[in-house]
Amino acid sequence: MLPLAHNGHLRFIDAVFTATSAVCVTGLIVKDTPVDFTLFGQAIILTLIQLGGLGYMTAVTFMAVMRKQKIGHRDRLILKESLNYPGMDGLVRFLKIVFTSIIIIEAVGMVILTLRFWADMPFGKALWFGAFHAISAFNNAGFSLFRDNMMGYRGDLVINLAIPFLVILGGLGYMVLLEIYNFQKNRIVRISTHTKIALWMSGILILLGMFLLLSLEWNNPKSFGSLSTYEKILAAWFASVNYRTAGFNTIDFSTLTDSNLFFATFFMMTGGSPGGTAGGIKTTAVALALIGVWYTLRGESSAHIFRRSLSSYQINKAYAVIFVASIYVVVSTIILSEVEHLPFLRILFETTSAFGTVGVSTGNGGVLSYSALFSDWGKINIIVLMLMGRVGVFAFTIIIVGKAAESRIKYAEGKVII
Repeated sequence: MLPLAHNGHLRFIDAVFTATSAVCVTGLIVKDTPVDFTLFGQAIILTLIQLGGLGYMTAVTFMAVMRKQKIGHRDRLILKESLNYPGMDGLVRFLKIVFTSIIIIEAVGMVILTLRFWADMPFGKALWFGAFHAISAFNNAGFSLFRDNMMGYRGDLVINLAIPFLVILGGLGYMVLLEIYNFQKNRIVRISTHTKIALWMSGILILLGMFLLLSLEWNNPKSFGSLSTYEKILAAWFASVNYRTAGFNTIDFSTLTDSNLFFATFFMMTGGSPGGTAGGIKTTAVALALIGVWYTLRGESSAHIFRRSLSSYQINKAYAVIFVASIYVVVSTIILSEVEHLPFLRILFETTSAFGTVGVSTGNGGVLSYSALFSDWGKINIIVLMLMGRVGVFAFTIIIVGKAAESRIKYAEGKVII
């Protein structure tokens, strides 16, 4: 809200929306980032993106470690949950590795993007654009300093490889990246089941997204129809990576068919993997639910994958996360549809994008997100969904309903016909 941070008039609700979108690494905008915010305002947004991607507890604990302060047991427990770290041993060392990895990956991305942007603008501006987009991409935020996002680089191979790979690395999770690195260095002899599921699901979802986009949009004159085969493949790859975890776009999503917009909601709900910078219900939860369904249909009481058994509690938890998340999104969509009197599918797309902290949008007819058309109450609804998606379905629900105390009473089993 500081006059130094923005150009022209900025309403409080729009400032809150922008700050929430940044710290939840979503990317939905109700103000034009390069026009309505000054360099100082853009720096604030970038700082919130970095803090949001890291996680508040992770950033605070790392600062305490650097000042050589003692980390208490409670703080370690919170940090463990924040990073999705499996145990307490080596937690601080893992935190240092996480920060080092983030700096290296973002620095490499910044160099590549800066060199590419330097061909189109002065070096100082290219450096700022390179840093901003590298951090925004790795943290799966989707904020851009270009008014048309990345549509001007639809056929550019460097941009179409650099940004998606930064998004993928950020969305896989720190545990997965570290485990892959240690496996390559022969420090571990086996990749964990979690990492295998995260990698397989990410690859399958990206390829499936590309297939749906190419098959349903190939001849659509509003979207892919006028593009060359090369541009179609690049656009499908870029969109498939970004509409699951980040909010960059090289095509106008308002031109996509209703079928693609509907299918996109499933990808956005899924999001990235645990312990990373992406939101959503997570690839592992969807994988566990699918595996559970498969073995249930086969009539087997136990499920397994990659020669490892899966606990029934994990599978039931995955079912619960998907069910509760679906209720949140559907209820929000119905409320917004009735209050805002706008097309149902466009609102569903926007609410799913907010909950999955994705950031892609069908747009308001200009350069802003569809949320810019909402009333203040509608924007508050989207703000809550972004916070919910970033905090996590389970954690957010426990905040509301509380955690039940474990009962020592076990009732006789009742038989229910399904």
